[in-house]
Amino acid sequence: MSLSRISLSRVSLSRILTGLSAAILFSMSLTAGAWAQSKPAVKDLGAAPASVIYIGNSFFYYNNSMHGHIARMVSEGLKGHKYRGSSVTISGSGLDWHDVASYFRPDGIGKYSFVGDNEVVFNPPTDKLFEAAVMMDCSQCPVHPTLSKIFWEYTKKHADTVRQHGAKPVFFMSWAYQDKPEMTELLAEAYTKAGNDNNALVIPAGLAFARSIAARPDLNLYVPDKRHPSLAGTYLAAATTYATLFNQSPVGLKYDAGLGADIAAHLQKVADETVKQYLGR
Repeated sequence: MSLSRISLSRVSLSRILTGLSAAILFSMSLTAGAWAQSKPAVKDLGAAPASVIYIGNSFFYYNNSMHGHIARMVSEGLKGHKYRGSSVTISGSGLDWHDVASYFRPDGIGKYSFVGDNEVVFNPPTDKLFEAAVMMDCSQCPVHPTLSKIFWEYTKKHADTVRQHGAKPVFFMSWAYQDKPEMTELLAEAYTKAGNDNNALVIPAGLAFARSIAARPDLNLYVPDKRHPSLAGTYLAAATTYATLFNQSPVGLKYDAGLGADIAAHLQKVADETVKQYLGR
């Protein structure tokens, strides 16, 4: 082999090693959930909410609705805590599709609840309908070149509306598409900034997805369209929401949504670690 070829080989090897090092560091950053992003200013709601409305789209209602899984976690993890959750979703919707003010009208959503099989309980009209409102934009709206301006407009508009009705606004940081992991950091930054701009708590579901994928790439969090959540994805989103809203670790919960104890334990751990790191708890 000639000297020129040896030199070329060494340069190529150096580049390969540099690339591998970068890839390893990137993988480590994903595992740790460390993205270059703004730090959230709001750390918690102050007290566990007794009623929450979830305003979003199909990312919420897949797999028999995320709010139902959260209710099961609350029932087990916060024994004796009275809790009511309602989900208002529109397929494919962005925040601008929702008339949030109408969701708080008297004798509307949350007017009554079912207890047991058939008993109906009418909630007192003087009670606050919801103590917190969890809101999500369309899956790519916050980072879309055309639609992002609507995201900034409606996070403020809806946060103001929610507060006018005595409730606390919460933003749900959605996850990247399976084939576009670069969305994670962009969505995280957008939702964190929106939370800070509106003094609102942010649920870091998107960061939890990335952390789980880095730790267990074999566990598929998506359905075949690479956007909507599998049951495991919904469970992870629910566990992350539970940890964020109620300031409780989901680790050790027996409710596993039928996924099995091993998978549930992994997702609970991911949710717990993500929330603690993101919110600095």
